[in-house]
Amino acid sequence: MKKRSITLIIWLMSIALLGVMAMQYYFVRESYKQKGQLFDEAVKASLTAVAGKIEKREIFEFAQEQERLSQQKYKADQEKRQRKEELLADQLKIQDKIKKLQIQQFDYQQQYKEFEDNLKGQYPNAIAVNNAFYETYIKRKRYQDLIDFNVVEKYIGEGYFDTGIELTAKKQIPLIPAKDDSTRFIIPYVRNGQVVAIQTATLMPKTNAKVAFELHALEQQLGSLNERQFAGAENLFDTLAIIGGKSRDILKDVEFGMELAKRPFRERINIEFLKNELEIELAKRDIHAPFNIEVRDNQLAIIYETVHSKYPKNDKRNARYSTKLFENDLGSSPGLFSVYFPNKSSVIRDTMSYLMVPMVALLGLLIGAFAYTLSIIFRQKKISEMKTDFMNNMTHEFKTPVATIMIASESLRDPEIASDERRVNRLANIIYEENVRLGNHIERVLNIARLEKENLKIESVNVHVNSVVEGVLDSMNLQLQKAGGTLQTEMLATDDLVIGDELHLSNVFFNLVDNAIKYSSDKPEITVRTENVKNSIVITVADKGMGMTKDQKEKIFDQFYRIPTGNVHNVKGFGLGLSYVNDIVKRLNGKIQVKSEKEKGTVFELSFPLKNEKLDY
Repeated sequence: MKKRSITLIIWLMSIALLGVMAMQYYFVRESYKQKGQLFDEAVKASLTAVAGKIEKREIFEFAQEQERLSQQKYKADQEKRQRKEELLADQLKIQDKIKKLQIQQFDYQQQYKEFEDNLKGQYPNAIAVNNAFYETYIKRKRYQDLIDFNVVEKYIGEGYFDTGIELTAKKQIPLIPAKDDSTRFIIPYVRNGQVVAIQTATLMPKTNAKVAFELHALEQQLGSLNERQFAGAENLFDTLAIIGGKSRDILKDVEFGMELAKRPFRERINIEFLKNELEIELAKRDIHAPFNIEVRDNQLAIIYETVHSKYPKNDKRNARYSTKLFENDLGSSPGLFSVYFPNKSSVIRDTMSYLMVPMVALLGLLIGAFAYTLSIIFRQKKISEMKTDFMNNMTHEFKTPVATIMIASESLRDPEIASDERRVNRLANIIYEENVRLGNHIERVLNIARLEKENLKIESVNVHVNSVVEGVLDSMNLQLQKAGGTLQTEMLATDDLVIGDELHLSNVFFNLVDNAIKYSSDKPEITVRTENVKNSIVITVADKGMGMTKDQKEKIFDQFYRIPTGNVHNVKGFGLGLSYVNDIVKRLNGKIQVKSEKEKGTVFELSFPLKNEKLDY
């Protein structure tokens, strides 16, 4: 697959994945908002219900207390009612007398009014003076000069003037008390705008003093009776009922409201009842989150709070809900009840867990599938590249022996060479060796193919590891000598019997020793060691060759992977040997470990369980 196609696939899959994530985010956000609104409505409904219960409970308790007091006062009220009836009879009698005297006084005042009108009719300029002024300035002749008349003309419209006379004293002197209650008038005579003479006139008193005295006495008696009647009123509502003549029960509701509103706000709040009812109302609406409460009066002073925070700024960020308490009081509400949830967000998230778990799982599955697909694509691309390298190597490896065989065959066709027995034997040996080499390559490729198809036959027989290792080393000794290397063997394992396949074990050790020779930059220095560790035998193949990096060490068991050697191409192979080794070791219930440092060498450590021992995996 081309790099351009892979890039396009990655972009398309990334866009699709981001689209799914965006849609899930939008859905989760909207669901969170909706859950938050439902939570807010449920809490507000709970607060309203609790406030109503508190108010009803207070009214019920107050009503019970009033009922108890009413029963105690019942007998006293009966006696008061009888006394009130007696008082009412006395009041009616006095009121009847008062009305009669008022009529008599009215008749007297009407008679006075008639006399006054007659006097004013005869003398329009008559001026009423009080008796003290009369005794001081009029009756005593020597003080009459202190009297001052002011003639005042007032325009009344259409060319007419009204003449008025004002009476004053030029000098203020001590007044002489009045001798009686008669009504007196000064009648001035005016000539050319000046008062030239005066005359006095006396009328009867404006009111009958005897009747007025009797009225006053009766009104005092009536007032005293009223005070006695209102003395039975214990409060404003008793008074209103008495004044209006209404039943006490009519004003009962208003009285309750007034009496309850008079109580201190602190005494009206039962905190335990409030908390218990709030928990019940929240539980009815499936809210079981921890909360804090706060109660304030109408001056916003805190009456009660469950938690006193050292960080009030953090409290302001918490979700807070409030409702007024005792809203039915006459006037304004006396207090405010608030509740806030420190972990509202986590509560809402918990309610959304049934959505979040499958969504996260689905998203994780999509991301995993996306990542797995990418890994498969890159892996296939890498395998494709490695297979290309493999084909190139295989072509080269096959081409060399084939070319050698062809040259040797053509040489044999030469009569001169064919007549030389020594040269014929030499060419025949070359053809044989190259055929063996070609057969080994083919066998190796076929073995890997069988491993991939899981149809490679593995025998389970008794195998002595030390013998197999020694046989491999003997066959590799010639190749080692050709490379100018040294081999050190340490066969320390006293128990080397395992269950396995001798052929494949031989191939495993052959590949390891062959790699140790090929990947030694200088003369190979190889150490092969066997030893017993617990219930297993451990075979170690160590060299001091070019070594591997950590990244290379993780890839050496992959098919077709070959460690790069730079511009030097003296290391031949297909990159199949270690893959074959790893697979055979695992099929024989063994373990393989690699230790390597760049430019310091590599150590392969193989471990196989001994016969008749339990596997420890």
